[in-house]
Amino acid sequence: MERNAHEEQVDAVVVGAGIAGLYAIHRLRRDGLTVRGIEAGSGVGGTWYFNRYPGARCDVESVDYSYSFSEELQQDWDWSEKYATQPEILRYIEHVAERFDLAREYLFDTRVVSADFDAGTDTWTVRTDRGDVVRARFCVFATGSLSAANTPDIAGRDEFAGETFHTAHWPHEGVDFTGKRVGVIGTGSSGIQSIPLIAQQAEQLYVFQRTANYSVPAGNQPLDEQTRRQQKANYAERRRLSRLSGGGSPFSPRPVGALEVSEEERRAAYEERWRLGGVLFAKTFPDQTSDLAANETARQFAEEKIRELVDDPEVAELLIPKDHPIGTKRIVTDSDYFQTYNRDNVTLVDLRSTPIERIDPTGIATSARHYDLDAIVFATGFDALTGSLDRIDIRGRDGRLLRESWSAGPRTYLGLGVDGFPNLFLVTGAGSPSVLANMILGAEQHVDWIADCIRHLDEHGYATIEPTVEAVEDWLAECAERASKTLFPTANSWYMGANIPGKPRVFMLYLGGFGNYGRICTDVAEAGYKGFTLTAR
Repeated sequence: MERNAHEEQVDAVVVGAGIAGLYAIHRLRRDGLTVRGIEAGSGVGGTWYFNRYPGARCDVESVDYSYSFSEELQQDWDWSEKYATQPEILRYIEHVAERFDLAREYLFDTRVVSADFDAGTDTWTVRTDRGDVVRARFCVFATGSLSAANTPDIAGRDEFAGETFHTAHWPHEGVDFTGKRVGVIGTGSSGIQSIPLIAQQAEQLYVFQRTANYSVPAGNQPLDEQTRRQQKANYAERRRLSRLSGGGSPFSPRPVGALEVSEEERRAAYEERWRLGGVLFAKTFPDQTSDLAANETARQFAEEKIRELVDDPEVAELLIPKDHPIGTKRIVTDSDYFQTYNRDNVTLVDLRSTPIERIDPTGIATSARHYDLDAIVFATGFDALTGSLDRIDIRGRDGRLLRESWSAGPRTYLGLGVDGFPNLFLVTGAGSPSVLANMILGAEQHVDWIADCIRHLDEHGYATIEPTVEAVEDWLAECAERASKTLFPTANSWYMGANIPGKPRVFMLYLGGFGNYGRICTDVAEAGYKGFTLTAR
């Protein structure tokens, strides 16, 4: 859409119109600040705007994966399913934007290319690819943890004469694979969710798997009116438990370890969580991701389930991960994924034994054979947590470039601020619980903290706030120590940046739990923003 270049000065720039960005616009505007939002997409939704691949679904129950800031919104909105699909989640986000008149603050179809801090005026200058210049006291980057798509550099990738798609940039009109030979590269979340539906259409589906992943059936079901009434009546308690929990939902692990109960009780607990569905299986017992022996009990249970679901024992073995403890990569939530390999038109290609050598005009060649294809789907995920920021030229004090400051891994204090970058705030990114918790409640928690911080600055005559180097170093050490006491660093996961060639191998998240993290942030603020330097106007 054509429009003239935009130039203005506001109190705060918010980058991103996803769940976090929209709430930032709402809260900051409510506090009396002038705001400008900038969004690359043509509409609101963020991750849920771009990720329209078949089967895209949230792995947190819909009733919990929703805003809590408005009681009227909670009571008015009706979810149709336990785990909502992408179209329903996007409709919800669009409803929120319309209800609170948020879209009018945005420049859509616009990418931020640079953000520069001027120490003389204590302001940020943000420039876009459409020539816009926005100056602001505060920069809030709500760019999403999973928004920078990763397309692997495979030889001949651009030579393919058929159709190519990436799950993170799916055509809005959808894709019809009827009668086509389709290759899907990748068996992470987007691959596992899309493969069953692509298989229903395609004449022949080849799944190119480098790394097997654990997946638990969603156990999805429609929500009837009685269930919705009960959920809405219990929202206050549900939110209270969620904010105290480790993962931002009202479910907690059993109080004893996996090896402290009988085998019968342990199996019953796993069966209950398997039926509940999704990522909660990894949190059946508190020691599942910290004690290898405890993890082994969960792994054995999951592997038995996979073998039951897949008819061919050799295929089942290929689908069982051998390279990481269960839960140290995000467990996927699926609908009939493993059963899909029982179809006659689905072939699993093991890239460990027969790697891809190149893509050519007619298909994919591995070390074993050539696969003739009409379409290729890259289900290859994201440059997670830091990728969207690395693609922007962000310069703080003395022209310091953020991506250079983060060359050995992301440096943040609480995941909220970066030393050397005054009045710059990050939302649900590296150094916070982020994707290990309910992202909507995490976004609300971060935005509320940021808004309260800005109010504190204004009420006390401060111009800027930024973390001290010592606070950042201490927080990095805290995050690293917590990670070292778990099994997470043993997996080559995107939590570690392992899916991106050349990216530093650093566990990028805070593993102390959502509730504990919230208390730390509150304590920092109540102590006069301990660990931050505040400068007077």
